[in-house]
Amino acid sequence: MVFSSTVFLFLFLPGLLIMYYALKSRVWKNFILLLSSILFYAWGEPIFVFIMLFSVFVNWFLVLKMESGNRKLFMLLAIIFDVSLLGIFKYASFISRNIALLGFENVRVNIALPIGISFFTFQMMSYVFDVYYGKSKIQKNFFNVALYITLFPQLIAGPIVRYSQVEDEILNRNENFETFSDGVQRFIYGLGKKVLLANFMAQIADNVFDYIPNPSVLMSWLGALAYTFQIYFDFSGYSDMAIGLGLMFGFHFSENFNYPYLAGSIREFWRRWHISLSSWFRDYVYIPMGGSRVKKSRYVLNIFTVWLLTGIWHGANWTFMLWGMIYFVFIMLEHKFDVHKRLGILSHLYTLLIVIFAWVIFRAVNVTSGMNYICSMLGLNSNLFCDSGFIEYLRSSWVVLIFALIGIFPIIPKIRSSKIYREWIEQLFVILIFILSLLEVISSTYNPFIYFNF
Repeated sequence: MVFSSTVFLFLFLPGLLIMYYALKSRVWKNFILLLSSILFYAWGEPIFVFIMLFSVFVNWFLVLKMESGNRKLFMLLAIIFDVSLLGIFKYASFISRNIALLGFENVRVNIALPIGISFFTFQMMSYVFDVYYGKSKIQKNFFNVALYITLFPQLIAGPIVRYSQVEDEILNRNENFETFSDGVQRFIYGLGKKVLLANFMAQIADNVFDYIPNPSVLMSWLGALAYTFQIYFDFSGYSDMAIGLGLMFGFHFSENFNYPYLAGSIREFWRRWHISLSSWFRDYVYIPMGGSRVKKSRYVLNIFTVWLLTGIWHGANWTFMLWGMIYFVFIMLEHKFDVHKRLGILSHLYTLLIVIFAWVIFRAVNVTSGMNYICSMLGLNSNLFCDSGFIEYLRSSWVVLIFALIGIFPIIPKIRSSKIYREWIEQLFVILIFILSLLEVISSTYNPFIYFNF
């Protein structure tokens, strides 16, 4: 089930809100949230929901055992279990395919990937780490841990919520009209990003990447830009909807995006993009390895490890590992030579170009096709500079492209802080977005979510 589906918008969410706010007891509110979250996941994963619940139980039990002594042993057992589960379901098929290329065809396996396994596994690991390092208390009630992990707003595609962030709100949150209203507004902005911008950009990107064998230079750039817009509005839109839904039920999730395409360096880009993931690797991998307070060779190893794992986390394909290595190389160049500072105002253009080329590799089926696509962007494939197809695409999509370009800037926050801001105007704008989004949801069957695959 996805947030931008008719089933969710017209059945699941209204029904849940009615039941939730009809109840007075916190215990019963949490119970209906837990039950609904399990149903939400089981809607698309009727088998894997049992794997997820089993994983929650194992982590809860091993963390509970920390109280009896030998905390490090049970922490390691929990992490080994989580990494093994992720390895089996997400990477076993990839490893077997590569071994088969060496001539060992009999080792090939094909294991289906549970939706959102990387997200809920990292949340479980953060709970284990936070308890081990003393940042959170051991939760003895299994159902409270299960609610934290399975809570449907952030279950499938984040943001990755730390247990310490919602530990108190599980039992002591305060639902009120103002928070609920803010949540509805945030959800609608996210819904608009997804169905009005991301889905439109996705169709352009899919057509150029998948169905045009040798696109012209300008067509190649259009496809790359469309995917650059798509992945941002898709993922940030989902995060907005998740944060908004959390507010509707009294939970406050951290921000996951901060206008990343305005960054003036690669390092800054990753302080603005998928903040919950980059901060997870910083706190649980980079800092425990010594961070930057180590000798130079160890510092390089720490950065390399983080970006290799970041690539691997995103998927079982060489393209994701290469994508991670691209960021490793440019972060090291910035650290060594201050490339971004030397470029001055052009640092924003430099950053955006690197990000766009990296997204091409990220989007590609394999490394070869990704490199071929970049060659097309640079005019190295003997392709035309411009063709009639590009003119036709531009003629039919220029309005949405302009709105997408506007959407990467903090226009609404700027207006809210200005003297011309009127709340009723924004409310009318939100209603318009909601109506247009509903019309699009009802009329369209094209509704992919990129990060569901992770």
